[in-house]
Amino acid sequence: MGMSGGSRNSRMVQSEINVTPFVDVMLVLLIIFMVTAPMLQQGIDVELPETKASGVDTSEEPFVLSIRKDGKIYVDKVQIPGNELGGKLKAIMKTRKNKQIYIKADKSVPYGAVAETMAEVRSAGIYSIGLVTLPK
Repeated sequence: MGMSGGSRNSRMVQSEINVTPFVDVMLVLLIIFMVTAPMLQQGIDVELPETKASGVDTSEEPFVLSIRKDGKIYVDKVQIPGNELGGKLKAIMKTRKNKQIYIKADKSVPYGAVAETMAEVRSAGIYSIGLVTLPK
C-alpha cells in the first residue's frame, strides 16, 4: 500500500539531447540557401554579344549599367530615364573610389542607343568605360 519513491517501473529521465530535429532543420535550411543563392547573383536579363576578348580583373565591385532589349537603362535593377542618367551617375561616382563603369547591353540594342548611353556616361565625367560581353 505504501508508495515507494525508488520503484523500477518509473520512467527514467533522458540525459542526452535529441539532435535529430536540429539536423532536419539544418538540412532544410541548407537546401533553401542552395536554391536561392544563384537567384541572388542575377541582375537585369540581357543577352550579351560574344567576343574573343579576355576578362578584366577588378578589386572593387564593378559598377554595371544595363541596357535591355527595349532600350531601358538600369543601374542595379533600378530603371533610370535616359535624360536623368548623367546627373545620377555624377552623384553615384562622387562616392566611389573606382571611377570605371561597365555597360552591359543586349545584343539586339541598336548601336546608336549604346553610343548615346556612352556619351551620357562621358558627359558625367567618366572616361573609363568597358563593354561586357560573353567569351566565344
